[in-house]
Amino acid sequence: MAEDEEGAQPSGRPFWSGRISIGLVNVPVKLYTMIRDQAFSFKLLHKLDGQPLRYDRVCIKDEKVVDWENVVKGYEVRKNEYIVFDEAELKAARPESNEKIRLDKFVHFLSVDPIYFERSYILAPDKSDEAYGLLLTAMQKSGKAGVGRITLRSKEYPALVHEYKGALVITTLRYAYEVVNPSGMKVLANLKEPNKGELDLAVKIIGDLTGEFDITEYKDNFRKKIEELIKKKMKGETITVEKPKEEEVKKLMVALQETVKQLEKK
Repeated sequence: MAEDEEGAQPSGRPFWSGRISIGLVNVPVKLYTMIRDQAFSFKLLHKLDGQPLRYDRVCIKDEKVVDWENVVKGYEVRKNEYIVFDEAELKAARPESNEKIRLDKFVHFLSVDPIYFERSYILAPDKSDEAYGLLLTAMQKSGKAGVGRITLRSKEYPALVHEYKGALVITTLRYAYEVVNPSGMKVLANLKEPNKGELDLAVKIIGDLTGEFDITEYKDNFRKKIEELIKKKMKGETITVEKPKEEEVKKLMVALQETVKQLEKK
């Protein structure tokens, strides 16, 4: 359960294969998992006997378990009214990006607002070392990212193909209509104008805390505590739950002034 300081190990099995297309140039690639969520996954157990609970495919009409061979996919168009699709129909509806990542534009990677970034995957050559190496080197020299689309599972994503640590990586993006614009929230429209004294102190605190970002400085403290609890429980130790101390709520100006003093002592 220990964390790897250098990152997770690469997956040995691709889950998508296709090609990157730029004009008439095609680079066959395979897609590998790059992001591994390290959150704890808890199972629901029966409190009386400690056994896992099972989720069956129960029909709400006759309350009987349905075999997989009788399961189909449907989309709810109105309450309790569904349009049914078979696998052949869904396969035929898949766009070109199901097998091809067509790059039709190149942009500066940092010109894309990070709010749209969703998930990144490793693109590895699929018996295309020469073409892959050429594209990788060209993108390293240009400093640009290619804009395209990719279909994964049941969704087509806008995506960026870019260089990362000696490899081509694809980062899927959210659509503009999937991101809520906070400027439309009433609670933000009527914010009180800060007074000069408070604003000067807030700006000073930000300046005093300004530094370089290093992701390795951050660790999952919740995960660490759960691992410690697991070890104690495996040893049969009694767990004592301690309530965290409540923080004193201070007036804004007092909190700002005391924060400045604390930073000056460091």
